Amino acid sequence: MNLQAAEDFIVNELRRGLSPTLYYHGLHHTLDVAAVALKLAAAEGVTDAEALALLRIAALYHDAGFLHSYQGHEDEGCALARATLPGFGFTPAQIEQICGLITATKYPQEPRNHLEQIICDADLDYLGRPDFVPISTSLFDELTARQLIADEHAWFQLQARFLASHHFWTRTAVARRAAPKQARLDHILALLANWPAPGETA
Repeated sequence: MNLQAAEDFIVNELRRGLSPTLYYHGLHHTLDVAAVALKLAAAEGVTDAEALALLRIAALYHDAGFLHSYQGHEDEGCALARATLPGFGFTPAQIEQICGLITATKYPQEPRNHLEQIICDADLDYLGRPDFVPISTSLFDELTARQLIADEHAWFQLQARFLASHHFWTRTAVARRAAPKQARLDHILALLANWPAPGETA
């Protein structure tokens, strides 16, 4: 398999084709997930070269479905992988493994193996990172641009539900990110508890 050619292809497609209003799901997010996935894999003791290669390609393809669709983008990303990766020397079995990794990132996450757990944790790594606020704000802006969120109060309610229902899968991510993520949830719940009623001023 020609990893570099496959990587160059999908990065160029994303750079050219993603909507400029994908403030969260832009190329920057994809590159972040690919980098974090390999760091997590190293920390988790994954050393197999093929596994690491498939993990990186899957991370680069995991949101490529946004080129065609906002809803159901994971399935679109799989379709793109199946259509393009044979041309870079990937076998059917490797492509199915990549599709499994892409599909695992669909929420609610249901990873079936260690590599799928790693890509799931890489995809939502920011939930327990210091840059949570700017990254989550970019998602608010993206949803607002698509009229998928009503206002800031609805946004914080959504954030609270999401953070409360989410959990990390790998021991590394739990150790590094679970406590800061819980602190974010506590902060948002406090914000909501003190939210002015309609007609009140803050």
